This record gives sequence, structure tokens and C-alpha cells, in this order.
Amino acid sequence: MKKINRINPDSLAAPIGFSHAVATDGGKLIFLAGQTALNKEGVIVGNGIVEQFEKALSNLLTALSEAGGSPSDLAKLSIYSVDPENYRTNAREIGKVWQRLVGKDYPAMTLVGVTRLWDIEALVEIEGFAVL
Repeated sequence: MKKINRINPDSLAAPIGFSHAVATDGGKLIFLAGQTALNKEGVIVGNGIVEQFEKALSNLLTALSEAGGSPSDLAKLSIYSVDPENYRTNAREIGKVWQRLVGKDYPAMTLVGVTRLWDIEALVEIEGFAVL
């Protein structure tokens, strides 16, 4: 039986929108490729970071669902942003998207600033893994 424990030590700063560590016991690993705001036709959609984050996260959750998983199975995500300052400025709205699509469980997460992504119009890309 799979068990996921989200670990947030009192000796560290309180996490906002992530968990400091995630421990798993049992289950099957699902590796999720980086997802951007590409639609089915291969076109980046969404005006701005919040809309692109929502589409990228929706794409990731679709892949996870097809693999038999659900949002609560997410253990680790890496988020790549071409403008981390813009991401941080919009963190509250991004958080609302997260809570609407995923809920209040947070995997271990990292935000990485990059100069660009595969698709030049992409503002954000999300990859990670889940434990089923």
C-alpha cells in the first residue's frame, strides 16, 4: 500500500505552496515530462504567466491521470520560468489555480529561472514525478 508523507520541519521556515520533503513508502513511480501551455494543436496558449501556468499544470495532470494517478499522488515538481520575478509577483493567483486544480496538498517543489524554454512563447514549464 502506498503512503505519501509531506514533511515540514518546525526548525525550517514555514513553506508556502510547497513541502520541504516528501517521503514515500511503496507504490509505482510515474515520471512526468515537462509540460508547457501547449494546446492539442501544438500552439502555446494563454496571455501571461497565470494562464500559461494553468494550462501547463492541466497538461501535467492530464498525463498523470492517463498514467492512473491523481493530483494527490504528486511527490516532486520542478517549475521552470523565463521570468521568476513575474512568477513571484503573480504567486497569489498561481496559488489559486493550484488549489482549484490540485487542492491543498503540496509536493516538494523547485522554481528555476531559465533564459528560455523549448517553445519561445512559453513562459513556464512544469515537470515532476508522482507515486501511485
